[in-house]
Amino acid sequence: MDFTELQSRLRAFADERDWHAFHSPKNLAMALSVEAAELLEHFQWLSQPESANVSEQTRAEVAAEVADIQIYLAILADKLGIDIDRAVDDKIAKNAMKYPPGATGLR
Repeated sequence: MDFTELQSRLRAFADERDWHAFHSPKNLAMALSVEAAELLEHFQWLSQPESANVSEQTRAEVAAEVADIQIYLAILADKLGIDIDRAVDDKIAKNAMKYPPGATGLR
């Protein structure tokens, strides 16, 4: 499913439940932050090797948090009229200029 289709499905879902009043950009940004923290909680006390080898139950829980993050991000972008695909392309291009191949920095 592409991002536009996802946003359409989420709009319909919110319409059916009359949730749009709760979906202000501020509320969505806060919800996104909460979901990211819930994702982080699964890895908080794990070593790097442990974090790469989580149990199937933890993997399922992480998948649910990733989905929550994607959902809130899609709704937020939709509310603000942000084309996610274009924003990602633009950011990758900026990062390519900022961090050319062979440059030290982020790992």
